[in-house]
Amino acid sequence: MKKDHKKIFLKTTQEEHIKENSNYLRGTIVDDLKNEITNGFSGDNFSLIRFHGMYQQDDRDLRLERNEQKLEPRYAMMLRCRLPGGIIEAKKWLKIDHFASKNTLYGTIRLTNRQTFQFHGILKKKLKDAHKMLHEIGLDSLGTANDVNRNVLCTSNPMESLVHQECYTWAQKISNVLLPQTKAYAEIWLDQKKIATTDQEPILGKTYLPRKFKTTVVVPPYNDVDLYANDMNFIAIIKNNKIVGFNVLIGGGLSITHGNKNTWPFLAVELGYITLEHTLSVAKSIVTTQRDWGNRTDRKNAKTRYTIEKVGLSVFKKEVEKRANTTFEPIRPYYFTGRGDRFGWTKNINNDWSLTIFVQNGRIYDNDKQLVKSGLLKIANLHKGNFRLTANQNIVISEISDENKKKINEIAMSHGLIKKVSPLRENSMACVSFPTCPLAMAEAERMLSFFITQVENIMLKYGVEKEIIILRISGCPNGCGRSLLAEIGLIGKAIGRYNLYIGGNRIGSRIPKIYKENITEKEILTHLEFLIKIWSIKRKKTEHFGDFVVRKNIVKEIVNPIHDFWN
Repeated sequence: MKKDHKKIFLKTTQEEHIKENSNYLRGTIVDDLKNEITNGFSGDNFSLIRFHGMYQQDDRDLRLERNEQKLEPRYAMMLRCRLPGGIIEAKKWLKIDHFASKNTLYGTIRLTNRQTFQFHGILKKKLKDAHKMLHEIGLDSLGTANDVNRNVLCTSNPMESLVHQECYTWAQKISNVLLPQTKAYAEIWLDQKKIATTDQEPILGKTYLPRKFKTTVVVPPYNDVDLYANDMNFIAIIKNNKIVGFNVLIGGGLSITHGNKNTWPFLAVELGYITLEHTLSVAKSIVTTQRDWGNRTDRKNAKTRYTIEKVGLSVFKKEVEKRANTTFEPIRPYYFTGRGDRFGWTKNINNDWSLTIFVQNGRIYDNDKQLVKSGLLKIANLHKGNFRLTANQNIVISEISDENKKKINEIAMSHGLIKKVSPLRENSMACVSFPTCPLAMAEAERMLSFFITQVENIMLKYGVEKEIIILRISGCPNGCGRSLLAEIGLIGKAIGRYNLYIGGNRIGSRIPKIYKENITEKEILTHLEFLIKIWSIKRKKTEHFGDFVVRKNIVKEIVNPIHDFWN
């Protein structure tokens, strides 16, 4: 008997039901805030608070002890600010620092590779205070997590040229046009009176996107935002020192599931070139196409890259052109030379100064080697310009006057903010992982500094200590540490065990291949010593590590990740 396709229904995920029944992200969050019996959120609200920029976490170092004491886990929230382009006035940093010091369990601020900052360890009773503090300084956390367009990245230092300033402006415009329109955020966290009018989400829809969505705006030749890992990317095309249009690339993403060959990392692919006047309509059309065509029955295959693989790039492109009422032109020439931050002092177009500071893991705190938190606080009290957060977890102090340059330099030097570190360390990265991330399988942030020291010693032994290797560690396969765009990438499998990937390239346009699976830190270092030794001896002049291991067929180059990644 022939089946009636109209009667065949695919079962959507539990997350889709939560969004459908949430009353535009309200749920019963207000009731949970009144519940003083638990420090956590219950039921659907556990998921819904993510749309408001928060994740419920617990300290996994204390989990067993509290369980033995028959206590609930030490629940606290991570809150991530929305900060398109990563720019914040220095004077606003004072309140951010004060809140972190007085109202979080850890007292730190974390710079993320999404070019913003987040607080870890906010108790439920302090959440409204956090949102109100952000609101007072003109910020919010709406849409920095879950199934929406996340914080929009842009090339780090817009003060270097007029083009960079334009780039930042477009990042703001795209962020604003794709922002959730629900009034739930203001009602719940800012105590604004509920308006009788009905909520609408003309772009995101009532059930929002099938999965998280990430966007960048990039000024070549610096790929400091790792654009190939993002769903939607606008590469600035420049003529006479002005942006005249954008090359649009879509479908990047790095998250996988260990052993699940239906998941794979993918590099963003080219749609075409558009002139400036079509930027926002194209952005909206890409998002709405993914909204309508994305997989809502399997969240592991719900990202844009899987939609493109399912329908084909040409079909996706035609739909975007139809919705945007435009036609893509052929891609304009562009190239990238690197993706790291440029540290130290630089002079800007207005004849003022910028100082880029390396922050290990993006963690703003004081220790016996560096007084990062205290130093930035002193600078913020003095500085009249901005702080600019980078997608590599560092910070740029920009628009420094000649008058203040000496004072800021003295503070930076006395607090250890200007400190010579190896190129390897400058280009390293790790996700937060333990103890707060519930998805963590192995250490990342807490391991990175020690691990880098061991690799530095190996590089010194073989005379390549001045070379750059892009090395990243992720505590799980969800991609937050961007290990699958590194020359050396570690992805956690269990406590003390990782998959070792090698063969990415310097500019971030090649996915590395697995070299060894489920090995210990000691084993990883043994393998890296062997690889670095032969690289130092047999490489071509100036040949990068990732290029070398591919050329020598130590690992096969991944040309088509769908077929090559798991084989």
